[in-house]
Amino acid sequence: MEKKGDIALIGLAVMGQNLILNMSDHGYTVVAFNRTLSKVDEFLQGAAKGRDTILGAHSLEEMIGLLKKPRKVMLMVKAGKAVDEFIELLLPHLEAGDLIIDGGNSHFPDTIRRTKYLADKGILYIGTGVSGGEEGARHGPSIMPGGNPAAWPLIKGIFQSIAAKTADGEPCCDWVGEDGAGHYVKMTHNGIEYGDMQLICEAYQLMRDGLGLTNQEMHSVFAEWNKGELDSYLIEITADILGYRDESGTHVVDLILDSAGQKGTGKWTGINSLELGVPVTLIAEAVYARCLSALKDERVTASKLLKGSQAVFQGDRQAFVEDIRKALLASKIVSYAQGFMLMREAAREYGWNLNYGGVALMWRGGCIIRSVFLGKIKQAYDRNPALSNLLLDDYFRGIIESCQPSWRRVVAKAVELGIPLPAFATALAFYDGYRCARLPANLLQAQRDYFGAHTYERVDRARGQHFHTNWTGTGGSVSASTYTV
Repeated sequence: MEKKGDIALIGLAVMGQNLILNMSDHGYTVVAFNRTLSKVDEFLQGAAKGRDTILGAHSLEEMIGLLKKPRKVMLMVKAGKAVDEFIELLLPHLEAGDLIIDGGNSHFPDTIRRTKYLADKGILYIGTGVSGGEEGARHGPSIMPGGNPAAWPLIKGIFQSIAAKTADGEPCCDWVGEDGAGHYVKMTHNGIEYGDMQLICEAYQLMRDGLGLTNQEMHSVFAEWNKGELDSYLIEITADILGYRDESGTHVVDLILDSAGQKGTGKWTGINSLELGVPVTLIAEAVYARCLSALKDERVTASKLLKGSQAVFQGDRQAFVEDIRKALLASKIVSYAQGFMLMREAAREYGWNLNYGGVALMWRGGCIIRSVFLGKIKQAYDRNPALSNLLLDDYFRGIIESCQPSWRRVVAKAVELGIPLPAFATALAFYDGYRCARLPANLLQAQRDYFGAHTYERVDRARGQHFHTNWTGTGGSVSASTYTV
């Protein structure tokens, strides 16, 4: 009797191959397919050699024929046009009740569209975030599925088997929500990842350029930080990177060009935050920092023409390193607070029922931002599922209070030394803005009303009533329509 596959996976790049091997390790039979057919044979004769639970297919017809019903087909292809193309290629071979899964970094509006499009044809659809890179895909990623709720029972067993597990054995995978919710949560994860990475890089630059620490000294600092509240994958790999030397004894980090790229998810997070009116300032600054880094040639020219601070650090370097650690911790809290603010507003806007503690649990293992810190976030939402902002939770409020003097010293000293800390500074500015009962937006509203008759609300009247002042005596009493951000 011909062996049948539990699931098929299309796309045999690094993530696709490692997910197949992971599924095979957990007892599932997987059908492997790639548009470039030679990659199928290379995989079967290479990493998958000797595994009878991995079947190769050399056409979509053969792939579908090798699957148990209802068929489950997972796409690990480039986001955008390629996903739509494969959906159209698959449709003639599928029947009602079959399932297509997109495991790439698709933009959530595309997932919303595809879920509805396929539902109208009787096909189930899941758009799932998969985080953890090559290692996570192979040994346990964080998986964030959303889409058609009827599809979840068909794939739940496979996904929760191959996902990373917390120390308590809970899978870092659960149903996120309808249509684009899974890809939205993955997008937000990546935005927070941008913020985390930028914060770490700023701490590195401040220690390197401000304190004159060597790579080896910074390796020791990050290794020590990874034993405490900052224990995380990104801190761990930063320590490894700073300690790594090539065969000549040179630190490789010093040989890498300081011009960073991006794949778009951080940019999507920033754009969507503007659309929803949520001040995700730290993630936006992290994206802009990458854009600024890409202006390498201009920066080199500017460095020779534009003068800056001549100040030199004077003081206790060890004490200031501790200040940096606390500033990093406080800024990290703001980064996550903003990310969860964004998800809360998105849930309202798109009609999703997100479990924020569950999201934190999914990020506890396997993914790039995994850290012990996320356990505290889950506990915060367990205590208060309706928590409007992490900064208001007693635990995080206490951490911010204890870190605040160091945080302010670090930002002030960086300004004095002329070292850019956009993410640290915007995190502190957001914190000060969020705790400010009266911001200067009253003047801004007066300006808008003065030049455009946009109206304003008053502190001595009920909210929702709008007023206009004829500031010059010649503007008349007609006002423009109001709008909110």
